Amino acid sequence: MTRILTYNVHSCKGVDGKLDVGRVAEVIAQSRPDIIALQEVDVGRRRTGHVDQAHAIAERLGMGFHFNAAVNVEEERYGDAILTALPVKLVKVGPLPCPPRLKGLEPRGALWVEVTVADGQTVQIINTHLGLVPLEQRAQAQHLLGGEWLGHPRCADPLILLGDFNATPRYAAYKMLAGKLRDARRAAGVRGGALTFPSRFPMIRIDHMFISPSIEVANMHAPDGALMKLASDHLPLVADFRVRAPVTSPA
Repeated sequence: MTRILTYNVHSCKGVDGKLDVGRVAEVIAQSRPDIIALQEVDVGRRRTGHVDQAHAIAERLGMGFHFNAAVNVEEERYGDAILTALPVKLVKVGPLPCPPRLKGLEPRGALWVEVTVADGQTVQIINTHLGLVPLEQRAQAQHLLGGEWLGHPRCADPLILLGDFNATPRYAAYKMLAGKLRDARRAAGVRGGALTFPSRFPMIRIDHMFISPSIEVANMHAPDGALMKLASDHLPLVADFRVRAPVTSPA
Protein backbone atom coordinates (compact mmCIF):
# COMPACT_ATOMS: atom_id res chain seq x y z
CA MET A 1 0.00 0.00 0.00
CA THR A 2 1.00 3.60 -0.62
CA ARG A 3 -0.26 6.36 1.67
CA ILE A 4 -1.21 9.72 0.19
CA LEU A 5 -2.20 12.89 2.00
CA THR A 6 -3.69 16.19 0.85
CA TYR A 7 -3.62 19.20 3.15
CA ASN A 8 -4.42 22.89 2.85
CA VAL A 9 -1.84 24.28 5.28
CA HIS A 10 -3.15 27.89 5.32
CA SER A 11 0.38 29.30 4.93
CA CYS A 12 1.26 27.37 8.12
CA LYS A 13 -0.82 29.81 10.17
CA GLY A 14 -3.00 27.98 12.65
CA VAL A 15 -6.48 28.82 13.86
CA ASP A 16 -4.83 30.06 17.04
CA GLY A 17 -3.07 32.74 14.96
CA LYS A 18 0.34 31.12 15.43
CA LEU A 19 2.67 30.80 12.45
CA ASP A 20 4.46 27.45 12.82
CA VAL A 21 5.95 25.48 9.93
CA GLY A 22 7.26 22.84 12.33
CA ARG A 23 3.78 22.18 13.69
CA VAL A 24 2.42 21.60 10.19
CA ALA A 25 5.29 19.21 9.45
CA GLU A 26 4.52 17.35 12.69
CA VAL A 27 0.86 17.00 11.73
CA ILE A 28 1.89 15.50 8.40
CA ALA A 29 4.53 13.24 9.96
CA GLN A 30 1.98 11.69 12.32
CA SER A 31 0.18 10.16 9.31
CA ARG A 32 3.43 8.81 7.80
CA PRO A 33 2.41 9.49 4.18
CA ASP A 34 4.46 8.48 1.16
CA ILE A 35 3.07 11.23 -1.07
CA ILE A 36 1.93 14.66 0.14
CA ALA A 37 -0.08 17.31 -1.72
CA LEU A 38 -0.11 20.74 -0.06
CA GLN A 39 -2.10 23.85 -0.88
CA GLU A 40 -1.68 27.47 0.28
CA VAL A 41 2.07 27.22 0.64
CA ASP A 42 4.09 30.45 1.04
CA VAL A 43 7.57 30.78 -0.45
CA GLY A 44 9.57 33.91 0.38
CA ARG A 45 6.54 35.93 1.44
CA ARG A 46 6.98 38.84 3.81
CA ARG A 47 3.82 37.93 5.75
CA THR A 48 5.33 34.58 6.77
CA GLY A 49 8.90 35.67 7.42
CA HIS A 50 10.26 35.05 3.90
CA VAL A 51 10.44 31.30 4.66
CA ASP A 52 10.35 28.77 1.82
CA GLN A 53 7.63 26.68 3.43
CA ALA A 54 7.72 23.94 0.78
CA HIS A 55 11.44 23.42 1.34
CA ALA A 56 11.17 23.71 5.12
CA ILE A 57 8.42 21.10 5.40
CA ALA A 58 10.11 18.74 2.94
CA GLU A 59 13.41 19.03 4.81
CA ARG A 60 11.75 18.17 8.12
CA LEU A 61 10.14 15.11 6.54
CA GLY A 62 13.23 13.95 4.66
CA MET A 63 11.55 14.33 1.27
CA GLY A 64 12.05 16.06 -2.02
CA PHE A 65 9.43 18.41 -3.42
CA HIS A 66 8.03 20.22 -6.43
CA PHE A 67 6.30 23.59 -6.07
CA ASN A 68 4.00 25.54 -8.37
CA ALA A 69 3.44 29.23 -7.73
CA ALA A 70 -0.10 30.26 -8.58
CA VAL A 71 0.79 33.76 -7.34
CA ASN A 72 4.06 35.58 -8.13
CA VAL A 73 4.66 39.05 -6.75
CA GLU A 74 8.32 40.03 -7.21
CA GLU A 75 10.19 37.61 -4.92
CA GLU A 76 7.06 36.37 -3.15
CA ARG A 77 5.33 33.19 -4.27
CA TYR A 78 2.26 31.27 -3.14
CA GLY A 79 0.81 28.02 -4.40
CA ASP A 80 0.85 24.25 -4.21
CA ALA A 81 3.48 21.58 -3.59
CA ILE A 82 3.94 17.83 -3.85
CA LEU A 83 6.41 16.13 -1.49
CA THR A 84 7.67 12.55 -1.58
CA ALA A 85 10.74 10.42 -0.98
CA LEU A 86 9.66 8.09 -3.80
CA PRO A 87 11.08 8.43 -7.32
CA VAL A 88 9.26 11.35 -8.92
CA LYS A 89 9.29 13.30 -12.19
CA LEU A 90 7.77 16.71 -12.74
CA VAL A 91 5.41 16.58 -15.71
CA LYS A 92 3.66 19.94 -15.79
CA VAL A 93 2.72 23.05 -13.84
CA GLY A 94 0.33 25.71 -15.01
CA PRO A 95 -2.42 28.22 -14.24
CA LEU A 96 -6.14 27.55 -14.15
CA PRO A 97 -8.47 29.98 -15.93
CA CYS A 98 -10.78 32.56 -14.42
CA PRO A 99 -13.79 33.87 -16.40
CA PRO A 100 -13.22 37.47 -17.57
CA ARG A 101 -16.23 38.73 -15.61
CA LEU A 102 -14.51 37.55 -12.41
CA LYS A 103 -11.21 39.30 -13.14
CA GLY A 104 -9.27 40.15 -10.00
CA LEU A 105 -9.80 36.92 -8.09
CA GLU A 106 -6.85 35.04 -6.64
CA PRO A 107 -4.97 33.11 -9.35
CA ARG A 108 -5.17 29.33 -9.18
CA GLY A 109 -2.98 26.59 -10.58
CA ALA A 110 -2.20 22.89 -10.78
CA LEU A 111 0.89 20.72 -10.39
CA TRP A 112 1.35 17.33 -12.08
CA VAL A 113 4.03 14.77 -11.22
CA GLU A 114 4.65 11.13 -11.99
CA VAL A 115 5.52 9.03 -8.93
CA THR A 116 6.90 5.49 -8.95
CA VAL A 117 5.25 3.41 -6.23
CA ALA A 118 5.34 -0.31 -5.34
CA ASP A 119 6.43 -2.82 -7.99
CA GLY A 120 7.78 -0.03 -10.15
CA GLN A 121 4.29 1.16 -11.06
CA THR A 122 4.03 4.83 -12.04
CA VAL A 123 1.07 6.92 -10.92
CA GLN A 124 0.12 10.35 -12.28
CA ILE A 125 -0.59 12.77 -9.42
CA ILE A 126 -2.23 16.16 -9.97
CA ASN A 127 -2.54 18.59 -7.07
CA THR A 128 -4.79 21.64 -7.38
CA HIS A 129 -6.66 24.34 -5.48
CA LEU A 130 -9.81 25.66 -7.13
CA GLY A 131 -11.33 29.08 -6.59
CA LEU A 132 -14.13 30.10 -4.26
CA VAL A 133 -16.75 31.17 -6.82
CA PRO A 134 -18.87 28.41 -8.46
CA LEU A 135 -18.57 29.96 -11.94
CA GLU A 136 -14.80 30.10 -11.53
CA GLN A 137 -14.72 26.51 -10.26
CA ARG A 138 -16.64 25.24 -13.27
CA ALA A 139 -14.21 26.91 -15.68
CA GLN A 140 -11.26 25.46 -13.78
CA ALA A 141 -12.76 21.96 -13.62
CA GLN A 142 -13.46 22.09 -17.35
CA HIS A 143 -9.85 23.11 -17.98
CA LEU A 144 -8.58 20.22 -15.87
CA LEU A 145 -10.77 17.85 -17.87
CA GLY A 146 -9.33 19.16 -21.12
CA GLY A 147 -6.38 18.11 -23.24
CA GLU A 148 -3.71 19.88 -21.20
CA TRP A 149 -4.43 17.88 -18.06
CA LEU A 150 -6.74 14.88 -17.56
CA GLY A 151 -7.34 14.59 -21.29
CA HIS A 152 -3.63 14.57 -22.10
CA PRO A 153 -2.38 11.23 -23.52
CA ARG A 154 0.26 10.98 -20.80
CA CYS A 155 -2.34 11.48 -18.05
CA ALA A 156 -3.45 7.86 -18.21
CA ASP A 157 -4.65 5.38 -15.61
CA PRO A 158 -3.42 5.02 -12.88
CA LEU A 159 -3.88 8.60 -11.73
CA ILE A 160 -5.02 10.62 -8.73
CA LEU A 161 -6.37 14.16 -8.80
CA LEU A 162 -6.47 15.72 -5.36
CA GLY A 163 -6.44 18.96 -3.43
CA ASP A 164 -8.72 21.66 -2.07
CA PHE A 165 -11.61 22.07 -4.51
CA ASN A 166 -13.62 24.50 -2.37
CA ALA A 167 -16.63 22.48 -3.52
CA THR A 168 -18.86 20.01 -1.73
CA PRO A 169 -20.40 17.09 -3.69
CA ARG A 170 -23.39 19.31 -4.44
CA TYR A 171 -21.31 21.73 -6.50
CA ALA A 172 -21.13 21.53 -10.28
CA ALA A 173 -17.31 21.43 -10.33
CA TYR A 174 -17.29 18.37 -8.09
CA LYS A 175 -19.89 16.63 -10.27
CA MET A 176 -17.91 17.40 -13.41
CA LEU A 177 -14.76 15.81 -12.03
CA ALA A 178 -16.64 12.91 -10.42
CA GLY A 179 -18.10 12.20 -13.87
CA LYS A 180 -14.60 11.50 -15.16
CA LEU A 181 -12.99 9.93 -12.08
CA ARG A 182 -14.21 8.18 -8.92
CA ASP A 183 -14.37 9.91 -5.56
CA ALA A 184 -11.83 7.98 -3.45
CA ARG A 185 -13.97 8.45 -0.34
CA ARG A 186 -16.87 6.61 -1.92
CA ALA A 187 -14.58 4.00 -3.44
CA ALA A 188 -13.27 3.29 0.06
CA GLY A 189 -16.82 2.85 1.35
CA VAL A 190 -16.60 5.79 3.76
CA ARG A 191 -20.18 6.79 4.60
CA GLY A 192 -19.50 9.33 7.32
CA GLY A 193 -16.47 11.18 8.56
CA ALA A 194 -13.48 12.29 6.48
CA LEU A 195 -14.77 15.85 6.83
CA THR A 196 -11.99 18.41 6.58
CA PHE A 197 -13.37 21.92 7.08
CA PRO A 198 -13.30 23.86 9.32
CA SER A 199 -10.63 22.06 11.29
CA ARG A 200 -11.95 22.75 14.78
CA PHE A 201 -15.47 21.57 14.02
CA PRO A 202 -15.37 19.86 10.63
CA MET A 203 -18.77 19.98 8.96
CA ILE A 204 -18.13 19.72 5.22
CA ARG A 205 -15.75 18.09 2.77
CA ILE A 206 -14.18 20.33 0.19
CA ASP A 207 -10.83 18.50 0.08
CA HIS A 208 -11.09 15.53 -2.27
CA MET A 209 -9.22 12.76 -4.00
CA PHE A 210 -10.44 11.53 -7.39
CA ILE A 211 -9.07 8.25 -8.75
CA SER A 212 -8.89 6.35 -12.02
CA PRO A 213 -10.16 2.74 -12.42
CA SER A 214 -6.99 0.84 -11.46
CA ILE A 215 -6.54 2.69 -8.16
CA GLU A 216 -7.94 0.78 -5.20
CA VAL A 217 -8.42 2.68 -1.93
CA ALA A 218 -8.30 0.61 1.25
CA ASN A 219 -9.35 3.38 3.62
CA MET A 220 -9.65 7.12 3.99
CA HIS A 221 -9.79 9.37 7.04
CA ALA A 222 -9.23 12.93 8.20
CA PRO A 223 -6.97 12.92 11.29
CA ASP A 224 -8.57 15.19 13.88
CA GLY A 225 -6.35 15.20 16.93
CA ALA A 226 -5.73 18.32 18.98
CA LEU A 227 -2.67 19.33 16.94
CA MET A 228 -4.54 18.94 13.64
CA LYS A 229 -7.35 21.16 14.89
CA LEU A 230 -4.86 23.97 15.58
CA ALA A 231 -2.26 23.80 12.80
CA SER A 232 -4.49 24.94 9.89
CA ASP A 233 -8.10 25.80 9.14
CA HIS A 234 -8.34 22.48 7.24
CA LEU A 235 -7.73 18.94 8.44
CA PRO A 236 -5.50 16.72 6.32
CA LEU A 237 -7.16 13.98 4.26
CA VAL A 238 -5.34 10.64 4.15
CA ALA A 239 -5.86 7.51 2.04
CA ASP A 240 -4.08 4.20 1.50
CA PHE A 241 -4.11 2.94 -2.07
CA ARG A 242 -2.64 0.36 -4.37
CA VAL A 243 -2.61 -0.08 -8.11
CA ARG A 244 -4.67 -3.04 -9.19
CA ALA A 245 -2.98 -5.34 -11.68
CA PRO A 246 -4.65 -5.26 -15.10
CA VAL A 247 -7.02 -8.10 -15.87
CA THR A 248 -5.60 -10.31 -18.60
CA SER A 249 -7.81 -12.29 -20.93
CA PRO A 250 -7.30 -16.08 -21.07
CA ALA A 251 -5.36 -17.32 -24.09
